[in-house]
Amino acid sequence: MQDRIMITGAGSGLGREIALRWAREGARLALADVNEAGLRETLELVRGAGGDGFTQHCDVRDYSQLTALAQACEEKFGGIDVIVNNAGVGACGFFAELSLEDWDWQLSINLMGVVKGCKAFLPLLERSKGRIINVASMAALMQGPGMSNYNVAKAGVLALSESLLVELRQLQVAVHVLCPSFFQTNLLDSFRGPDPALKDHVGKLLEGSPISAADIADYLYRQVAAGEFLILPHEAGREAWQLKREAPQRVYDELAAIAEKRRAKGQNR
Repeated sequence: MQDRIMITGAGSGLGREIALRWAREGARLALADVNEAGLRETLELVRGAGGDGFTQHCDVRDYSQLTALAQACEEKFGGIDVIVNNAGVGACGFFAELSLEDWDWQLSINLMGVVKGCKAFLPLLERSKGRIINVASMAALMQGPGMSNYNVAKAGVLALSESLLVELRQLQVAVHVLCPSFFQTNLLDSFRGPDPALKDHVGKLLEGSPISAADIADYLYRQVAAGEFLILPHEAGREAWQLKREAPQRVYDELAAIAEKRRAKGQNR
């Protein structure tokens, strides 16, 4: 496995666990986040796990910060082999309640942050014949109700990844996209939405998940090594995606019923 890795959103949660999984293989890691205290903790854990690297503040909305990060990787590592565009934020709310500012915030981080990360690092990846790992979500495939801006952002990440998969093959740059369902993480720390009831519902789904961020990081490592493009770590997610391909109208009907129940519950609070 190639050993010079850049990870955005590495200060906590899934980003930290991905860093630790690769660190156990002796990777050198460029750890990026807006949470500098979290980055310092991640780097200590990375070193304890057998890896090493450096940290750098990076807001993925700012392309100049991503290009500066790429330059730092060039200076400190002599290039980069793998980038993991992981930085992201959570959101919920029915479409009629979401403001355009909610949309701008969500798309600027969860979609354009990934676009900018790929753009900033592509010259280095072309040189190393490296790989891109984009973190999307099962929301890219299943589009649950009450989270349209999040669904659109993550579907965009999937479409970007599919586009890059076919465009970059001739350049020998590999592409993977990770689509986890709900898992035990700190996503609510960055959560934004107009409906507290929906946020509470998401929180319960996160807490009740049988799979952890560390589990997902390990599954990701193994699937990347196997050359898989679309990586679905949750068994229930794989089953749902299979059902949608076989009987899409049934899935739409079930999701519409869920939307109706959630709206009624919110009105009764």
